[in-house]
Amino acid sequence: MYEIARRHLGKVVAGAAMAVTGTAVAVAITLPGVSVGAAPPGTVGGTTLDGATGGGGGSGEAGGNGEGKPGAQGQGSAPAPATVAPPAAEGAKGVGSDPLTDDELARAEALALTPPAAAAQQNVEGGRGPQHLGTELADPVPGDTTRRADVRFYDYARDELVTRTVNLDTGKVEKSGTQRGVQPSAHPEELREALELILASPLGKGVKEDFEDATGKELTSTAQLWFNGDVYRPYREANVPPQLARCGEHRCVRLVTKVLNGAWIDTRNLIVDLSARTVTRVG
Repeated sequence: MYEIARRHLGKVVAGAAMAVTGTAVAVAITLPGVSVGAAPPGTVGGTTLDGATGGGGGSGEAGGNGEGKPGAQGQGSAPAPATVAPPAAEGAKGVGSDPLTDDELARAEALALTPPAAAAQQNVEGGRGPQHLGTELADPVPGDTTRRADVRFYDYARDELVTRTVNLDTGKVEKSGTQRGVQPSAHPEELREALELILASPLGKGVKEDFEDATGKELTSTAQLWFNGDVYRPYREANVPPQLARCGEHRCVRLVTKVLNGAWIDTRNLIVDLSARTVTRVG
């Protein structure tokens, strides 16, 4: 009888040890920052595989909360929040092939917008001055350590891509050129203006209805949507409506949109001609 009771008690203790071990594994998996590998050898989450607690700040008994012990973490409690090291301080000027610094980007754009030509150009909203598309480090000149930047603009008044190379040491524009029929990727400001035009167009009615169906709210601002997109290239399309025949010469874009943190709203069949400020349905 004593032998039977002892064997039965052994099974209960072993079962309890397995339960504690299973709990520790679950905590290790579900809590960020807690690693099974961080436990001492032969332990899982601070509990030894034979049911006894391991070292390293354990409570002294299975399921203990470590109360009163510095650095101890209660069972099931969240780990301390992680800290993010601040980025290294960025200088005013880069060296060699370093990416352009924020100061260099601002300086290059300002130098490239030389009057009086810039005053006659137009941005995507029809305002004075060309639409900035991007600035990048220019290819180095062999044997010359001077840093230069290529600044790209789009002039909506003439439908021209303008590229200017700026010497960041001398502050002079060394090269300037214009191209027609060249359409680089769209800038976020252009995509936002395209969405504004869609919402102001009769064709935007379906977008507003889809938004209200998904959220129960009225769509009144582009800030209520996530959106992205790029230049519409008619040579890739099988059937191009006559209204879009000048896309390529004009700057045209296609968008993808969705409710913020919600459902997608299909706008891929709505093409915006930013040069003509029109919206056309395709397909």
